[in-house]
Amino acid sequence: MPTKRARRKNRIFVQYAVPRRGLPDASRLRKWARAAGRIPVTLRIVGEAEGRRLNRAYRRNNRATNVLSFHTGDVVLCHPVIAREARAQGKSVAAHYAHLVVHGILHLRGYAHEKKRDAARMEAREIAILRRAGIRNPYAVE
Repeated sequence: MPTKRARRKNRIFVQYAVPRRGLPDASRLRKWARAAGRIPVTLRIVGEAEGRRLNRAYRRNNRATNVLSFHTGDVVLCHPVIAREARAQGKSVAAHYAHLVVHGILHLRGYAHEKKRDAARMEAREIAILRRAGIRNPYAVE
């Protein structure tokens, strides 16, 4: 049985900076994060303005993006972008959140996708994790 310190070390915090309506609840977000790796993390759900501000400050890109991962253990998920992408891709918002939570956690664990080989490795890991969580391959085109 883990010690109190070990349990604290693996804590997953969820922050909502937008109204929770239509968002996955914290227990589901934590479940998806744990599936990707038992590491301490804060998941923060933000709106378009905060997403754009963070992306501009840290990636020099003046638009909101779906997910940002920070070495501090923070994963920022931009709800308006995620909802738009889910609709455009014909996915449920929950399935898209699951994918992006896993994606963000894998970045914290050192996975990358800038090179083809790294992208293939990361995608395969995402697909396997999501399959175990009962979620279809996010890269499959139907």
